[in-house]
Amino acid sequence: MLEFLNVNLRQGDFHLSASFSVEAPGIVAVIGPSGAGKSTLLAAVSGFLPPDGGDVLWLGESLIPLSPGSRPVTTVFQDQNLFPHLTAFQNVGLGLSPRLKLSSEDRGAVEDALAQVGLAGLGTRRPAELSGGQAGRVALARALVRARPIVCLDEPFSALGPSLRHEMLDLVGEVLSDALVLMVTHDPSDARRSAPRSIVVADGMAHAPKETAALLDDPPEALRSYLGAQP
Repeated sequence: MLEFLNVNLRQGDFHLSASFSVEAPGIVAVIGPSGAGKSTLLAAVSGFLPPDGGDVLWLGESLIPLSPGSRPVTTVFQDQNLFPHLTAFQNVGLGLSPRLKLSSEDRGAVEDALAQVGLAGLGTRRPAELSGGQAGRVALARALVRARPIVCLDEPFSALGPSLRHEMLDLVGEVLSDALVLMVTHDPSDARRSAPRSIVVADGMAHAPKETAALLDDPPEALRSYLGAQP
């Protein structure tokens, strides 16, 4: 279980509060207006933004004293953070060793991860030689080899068309089925398709997860305004 205990997050004049728990595993969408703090919430989990107050716990233990690299968390960013001079294999291998000092076991794990995301035989290609969907698969494979129990997806597939994006989200559900996946999205259809539960972030507050279908069928006022639904 991931817990936010009276968490307060500040960036300049921006403020976000959160106090709830999230059961694991499963995919949980993080939805709400642009600029509401969806990525900020993920940053508190991954360690890139220390809370101004409160605590973030995983399995009852505080994450606050841990550096981002020491946390049981991996993040896939919007730009996917692939190094253009490295091959797909090497980009995935960075998930195991920042200096790419890979044992034979590590190399096997990288090959397995590439195969699981449908890139078997493409490990020698560099990012410029990959399609957008293939680049997303490389980033997903890197998250897979890290084997962290919490995965933060900060809109890594937002540049893809709807069909390919849905394909990638389905793949996330397949290969990360044992993890708690926090998925930022601006598209309610992505949340409805892939995330049984959703966290609404709006008006300075991240709200406890609720069933996605029920939330979207009868949204609260802040979400209603964002979705453009009629009262």
